[in-house]
Amino acid sequence: MFHYRWARDIDQIACSRRLVGEMMPDLGEEQLNQMAEGIRARMTQRVYFVGSSEQTAPQIEQSYCDAIEVLEAHFDGRPYLFGARPAFADFAIWGQLYNASLDPTPAALLQERAPRVCEYIGRMADPKAEGDFESWDALAPTLMPMLTEQVGALFLPWSDANSRCLSEGGKSFSIELAGREWSQKPQKYHARSLAAIRKKYSLVGNNAALDEVLSEAGCLSVLKGDG
Repeated sequence: MFHYRWARDIDQIACSRRLVGEMMPDLGEEQLNQMAEGIRARMTQRVYFVGSSEQTAPQIEQSYCDAIEVLEAHFDGRPYLFGARPAFADFAIWGQLYNASLDPTPAALLQERAPRVCEYIGRMADPKAEGDFESWDALAPTLMPMLTEQVGALFLPWSDANSRCLSEGGKSFSIELAGREWSQKPQKYHARSLAAIRKKYSLVGNNAALDEVLSEAGCLSVLKGDG
């Protein structure tokens, strides 16, 4: 979301003007333009904090397109990620999708490729329990690709490399993700995030069924801290 918001002129202009307009709705056009340009200048210098660069931009955008297409299939016949009622995961992913839907470039991709995801974004603005969670057997055919391709193959290896870099006192790290090299400065927030995820996993205890799913998705070793 952050990459798309500040990577192109059209999104930079649209977002900076929207932010100023929301904060100061009574500004005149000249003042609005001046303040929007200030926000634009400041924020476009910060994309490297999230790993956005000329090198990583194609990977970020491919991941986004892949993810919304997987979710499009998953939301065929179900209102939320795990069935007929929202879960913590819905609130987590919705925040990113909602903000992506506000900016011209990622919003156009959503509208073109993922109309069900667009409906989901609107639904999550006022979520309701409409029934029960589904079994893993029912969810797996369309949810496992999200876990495997986005979490197991991209997010957790990246997060682990980031954490290792910080623990070793490194200033930058590189890792191969989906056959492409990714390089950036480490982020302390995501090291803390990974530690929290690992702790939550450890609290689950001995759960062979969960471990089988996580292992198949390529998530288990990182969650256990094995690599």
